[in-house]
Amino acid sequence: MKTPRTSPAPLVPRAATALLQPPHCTPRPDSPKKRWPGARSARRPWAALRVGRSGAMADAGGWLKKMQSSLKLVDCIVEVHDARIPLSGRNPLFRETLGIKPHLLVLNKMDLADLSQRQKILQHLEREGLKNVIFTNCVKDENVKQVIPAVTELVRSSCRYHRGENVEHCIMVIGVPNVGKSSLINSLRRQHLRKGKATRVGGEPGITRAVMSRVQVSERPLVFLLDTPGVLPPRIESVETGLKLALCGTVLDHLVGAESLADYLLYTLNRQRLFGYVQHYGLDGACDDVVTVLKRVAVRLGKAQKVKVLTGTGNVTVVQPDYSAAAHDFLRTFRRGLLGPVMLDRDGLQSPLDS
Repeated sequence: MKTPRTSPAPLVPRAATALLQPPHCTPRPDSPKKRWPGARSARRPWAALRVGRSGAMADAGGWLKKMQSSLKLVDCIVEVHDARIPLSGRNPLFRETLGIKPHLLVLNKMDLADLSQRQKILQHLEREGLKNVIFTNCVKDENVKQVIPAVTELVRSSCRYHRGENVEHCIMVIGVPNVGKSSLINSLRRQHLRKGKATRVGGEPGITRAVMSRVQVSERPLVFLLDTPGVLPPRIESVETGLKLALCGTVLDHLVGAESLADYLLYTLNRQRLFGYVQHYGLDGACDDVVTVLKRVAVRLGKAQKVKVLTGTGNVTVVQPDYSAAAHDFLRTFRRGLLGPVMLDRDGLQSPLDS
C-alpha cells in the first residue's frame, strides 16, 4: 500500500510554463532547475509591459519629465514599494532622473510580507546605496510616524540650494503602480493632522493619473507632499520579475492572464512550503497541478459556466468549472493576505553574496 504524499513532489507550474515556452517544448515535471522553468523563455505573454501600459502610465517618459520639472519644489524623494518584492521591480529610471535629491525607501504592505529575513533585505538594499529604509503598513498606520522624522533628518543633512530659506519641507512620493503611495499620504494625514483622505486609493493600478498640487501632511514640522502616478520601467528585466509585479497587483491581470498568474502563485507557495491555500479552500492536500486546484476552488465557490461543444449530432451545452473566476479568487485571496505572509524575492536573499 502506497504512503500518501504529505507535500507536493516537483513543483513546476504547468499552464504558465506552457504559455511561456515555444509550442514544441514540453514542461518537464522533474526539471532540476530551481528557477521557474519559463523564466528564460523568449515568448512573453505580457509584451505590453515593455512599453509600460498598465493603466496609469501609457507614457512613462512623459511622467518622469513632469516629475523632473517639479524637482525644484522638492526637498526629498520618498519612493514607495511593495515589501513582498523589496529587491525587484523598482524603476531604475527613478534614481537616474530624480537621484539628485535625498532618497527614502518605504517598503509598504509589510503585513503581507514574510520579513523573517529583514536584516538580509536591508543589507542587500544598502549594497545598492539605499541606507534609509522604513517598513510600513499604511492601512493600519504601522511605522508611518517614522517617515516625517526620517525625511526631516535627511533634509537637514543635505543642501537645499535655493530652498534654504523655505520653512516648510516638500516631498515627492514616487513608485511603481499600486504599491500604496496615495495610502501613505492619507496615513500621514491621519497621523499628523487627524484629517481624512486627500487622495483616492484603490486595489488596482491607475488610480493616480497626474502630478498633483501640494498636499499638507504635517503641521510641525510643516510638510507638504506631491503624489505622482505609478511608473513602471520601460522594460521588465525578466519574465519572473514581471510575474512578481503582476502578483502584487502592479500591472493589470489581463496583461498576463489570471490563470497563468494563479499557476505561478501556486508554484511559489508550494516551493516555499506555504500550504495555507489547502486549508483555506478545503483541499485534500497540497497539489502542484493548477488545473486541479482551480477546479476545486470553482466547485467550492459554486462558479460554473455553460460552454457549447460541437459534437457529431450538433451543439451540446455542457457545464464546466469557471477556471477564470477561480483564478481571480485565488489571486484576490493571496493579495488580501489570507494565504499567509509571502516573500516573493526569497531567492535573491539566498544569493552567493550572502555567504
